[in-house]
Amino acid sequence: MTPEPLFAPLAGLRVVELAQNLAGPWCARILADLGATVVKVEPPAGDSARAWGPPFDHDMGTPFTVANPGKRLLRLDLKVPEERARLTELLAAADILVEAFRPGALDALGFGDEAVAEINPRLIRASVRAYGERGPLAHLPGYEPLMQAHAGMMSYTGEKGGSPVRVGTSVVDLGTGMWLAIGVMAALRERDRTGEGMRVSAALFDTAVSWSGYHLLGVMAGGPIPEPQGAGLSMICPYGAYRTSDGALMIAVGNDGLFERFARAVGRADWLEDSRFASNPDRVACREVLEPQVHAATEAFTSATLLFALQEAGVPAAPIQDVAQVLADPQTSASQMVERRTDGPSGIRLPLRFDGKRPALPDWGGSPDE
Repeated sequence: MTPEPLFAPLAGLRVVELAQNLAGPWCARILADLGATVVKVEPPAGDSARAWGPPFDHDMGTPFTVANPGKRLLRLDLKVPEERARLTELLAAADILVEAFRPGALDALGFGDEAVAEINPRLIRASVRAYGERGPLAHLPGYEPLMQAHAGMMSYTGEKGGSPVRVGTSVVDLGTGMWLAIGVMAALRERDRTGEGMRVSAALFDTAVSWSGYHLLGVMAGGPIPEPQGAGLSMICPYGAYRTSDGALMIAVGNDGLFERFARAVGRADWLEDSRFASNPDRVACREVLEPQVHAATEAFTSATLLFALQEAGVPAAPIQDVAQVLADPQTSASQMVERRTDGPSGIRLPLRFDGKRPALPDWGGSPDE
């Protein structure tokens, strides 16, 4: 039986998950890590994310292992009456249903919104959608890269003049799971007040649009259509990856006070006397003049020497690491985010602490009836 996490504010809540891939499972995984009992109902062939690999961890694709620890796993063929009856039993005893079916698919199986509400009026029905509940595309399925493309994210990601680039992790799927978990918490509070369940939904497209929020508002305010900036940011300068004698550092000079510290740290106090660089809007306007000078200044240092100097000066800077380096980083170890296991899949813990304690990573597997 799965041991209770160190911090389990959702203990006693029962969740039924009817979702595959990442967004819905990630929502349910958040609830599981916070103490809820989650029964993941998979189709007879299993969640398709199990086969997303290599790499595999204990014969499961790592997208599956990151989204499903702590769940009690059950496979049902919902085309079979007896197995639909089992799902009805689970829903009758549950507090939350997390589902990611295409619109109308659950209705066809007898588990549409009205039918489920009749089974359990207190049930919170949490739905993942691709394009949302209305509009000309609401009936379509969706995947991460389609949403990044359709919502504009790929248009401003990558190097200037290059081909459109997908953000290198599933920010839309995982973000949608996070939004849905927040919606579930709000719906639970509303149920405390009214005694009745409700339906809450989150959409991949909506999440992708929200991640582009300040870009969208910038265009609405009359600004230029954002283009790829590499590691930089069009509205701040200096801000980006700057060369050193043996590599590069990410440096973020986000205000005028930091620019003064940065200039002195790299031996260019003369910049502070140049009216072209007096404020951030000035520096943005003169980016083509300032950026080559910044690269020339940083190239005089090794990465380690410059990082130390900037950290001592209080200027935000970080090494540009690959994933193996991140795993070996002392800060990663101190964060307690990564849990290595030999008796089952390793995992990533929730990026939250409560009174200084991070929720434990639950164990795998178990029976729905435990």
